[in-house]
Amino acid sequence: MDGVHISSCPLNCWDTCGLKVTIERGKVVKVDGDDTHPITQGKICGRGRMLEARTNSSKRLLYPLKKINGQFVQISWKQALDEIAEKMEEIRTKYGTTAVLHSHDYANSGLLKNIDRRFFNCYGGVTELTGSLCWGAGIEAQTWDFGNAYSHAPEDIYHSKHVVVWGRNVARTNMHLFQQLQAAKKRGTTLVVIDPIFNQTAQIADMYVSVAPGMDGFLAVGIMKELLRLGLEDRSFIENDTIGFEDVEALLQTITLEEIEQITGVARDTITLLARLYGNRPTMTYLGLGMQRYANGGNTIRLIDALVAISGNVGIPGGGANFGNLQVGQSFNIAALTLPERKTASRTFTMMKQAEGILEATAPEIKMIIVTCGNPLTQVPNTNVVKKAFQSVETVVVFEQFMTDTAEVAHYVLPTTTVFEEEDIYYSSMYHAYVNYGPALVPPPGEAKPDLWIWTQLAERLGFGADFAFSRDEFLAMGLSGLEKHGITLETLKQKKRMLLPVKAVPWDDYRFQTPSGKYEFTSLLAEQKGMDGKLRLMYPAESEMTAPELAKKYPYRLLTIHPLRSNHSQHYHLIEAMQSIKIEISKDIAEEKGLVNGDLAKVFNDRGELVGRVKILANAHAKTINIDEGQWGKFGGSVNVLTSDRESDNGQGSTLYDCLVNIEKIE
Repeated sequence: MDGVHISSCPLNCWDTCGLKVTIERGKVVKVDGDDTHPITQGKICGRGRMLEARTNSSKRLLYPLKKINGQFVQISWKQALDEIAEKMEEIRTKYGTTAVLHSHDYANSGLLKNIDRRFFNCYGGVTELTGSLCWGAGIEAQTWDFGNAYSHAPEDIYHSKHVVVWGRNVARTNMHLFQQLQAAKKRGTTLVVIDPIFNQTAQIADMYVSVAPGMDGFLAVGIMKELLRLGLEDRSFIENDTIGFEDVEALLQTITLEEIEQITGVARDTITLLARLYGNRPTMTYLGLGMQRYANGGNTIRLIDALVAISGNVGIPGGGANFGNLQVGQSFNIAALTLPERKTASRTFTMMKQAEGILEATAPEIKMIIVTCGNPLTQVPNTNVVKKAFQSVETVVVFEQFMTDTAEVAHYVLPTTTVFEEEDIYYSSMYHAYVNYGPALVPPPGEAKPDLWIWTQLAERLGFGADFAFSRDEFLAMGLSGLEKHGITLETLKQKKRMLLPVKAVPWDDYRFQTPSGKYEFTSLLAEQKGMDGKLRLMYPAESEMTAPELAKKYPYRLLTIHPLRSNHSQHYHLIEAMQSIKIEISKDIAEEKGLVNGDLAKVFNDRGELVGRVKILANAHAKTINIDEGQWGKFGGSVNVLTSDRESDNGQGSTLYDCLVNIEKIE
């Protein structure tokens, strides 16, 4: 396999880049961008380049490990699999299959990572996690409004007069959109960035709007008020293709622009300017993930959706409320891979409250946790409670490549392969619609095995091996089944390396929505069917001066926890020495109030925990704002999630990671 090969980045990211991987003497020696990829065009970020170091790291887990008397001991695969299967059979017989919890996240975007669901369904159905730490509230919100969460094709940006990037630092998280923003600007498109922090994307904007963290929905309300006052709304769309607009009109009457100015920190003339910009369509909106990580997060996304709808920017080239692009993932035959009909029992915890679920579960109690594609002891909010929960369970099994915080509390750690050591198909339901092929290029080190091999071995021991009696190619073909009519088969994908999935470049252009009414729903019938209030509301974060004044006195600063620049969540911290310390970024007013200067040692704390790090003052951040990047490992200072709450979002499907008040003190 020596030579240069086309592959794909597996990281759960907007861009899903095409890669060129150089192999020498059976080893990965270089990872570059694939300059023939239609979207990523040879440019990749530091996270993607780190896949070489990740694959070759001397810190890789090489053999199955079992914890005996508090210490990990190397054991054989046969012993590990026999013992895990024996415990699972005993649990199934004594307690029922839902005594097993499958704790998962989305560390890898490979199609065959869905095989874990096949295993658990064939086992009989386990306790599963619902919602998402990352984008769950926003996905649910757009499902209420549109019936699904779809985005416009990347190239549609060139049809836009104006582009609003709202709460999303694409320079850090979506670098190829950043390039397109630069290109669109050269063509005369106006770029506006709305964000509490003056980030790298804001630096190239024509207009930067600093909004108070968690108050983005109020800004959307203000823009809608001005849009209607100026008569810039799209009456035809509102009257013919929506329901519930009268509820929006009533809501807008309950708050004044003066109040909105005070709440958001945005001046009236700026709000008016934004209203004119939205009315001068087509205006494209790119929504970020941070502003839906509050207790009011779903409502915030719905208010911005409503602004996009009222201004007539739905279903037109150059418009859209672009958050997720689920039509990409929905192109695959996931049911064929996962066999949902085999499930006979079911129980769910939300991903946010899995720790509480573990600690409080009865009939049955949780007897085993199996962790795949995630590192919950770093990534799940309220870390101290998560650790307590995982330590309370009799058997914890972790599939991993490195000894993460979660692996350290496990009873069995099973070493798995990296992207270049296994064959898979990669895609992302966030941005572009190209699916990439990734071949196996090098042998895994030691005894590391693909997830599929592990599930197959366990299935054979538990009596449903026939459900896994397929080759890797056969499983991949299952996932692609249904795409043949579009010319997409495993054979053609292997040949072409990437192919465009059959998705709509301009969603909702026929104004046929997937809601119960078939129209855009300002007042959601789906929400009402779920027993919730489907009306848009004025909502504050749960931890704010308005909702918790005593808490705000004790902890006067809002904590943000944005994505690190060089690591996809917690995945690369152990490989980059420069990242292995806590950096506390603070707004200038906090520095003045607390007498802090760059480099000071400080403690950030609240009732849930505390974290110590070095101060860096941000020149242009909204007042009373602190940021600490998420993903840090315990051995390097600890996760910022010791401070965050496991509260669920308003619609129950998202985290409230940014809905967090803290204080800070200098350490002398």
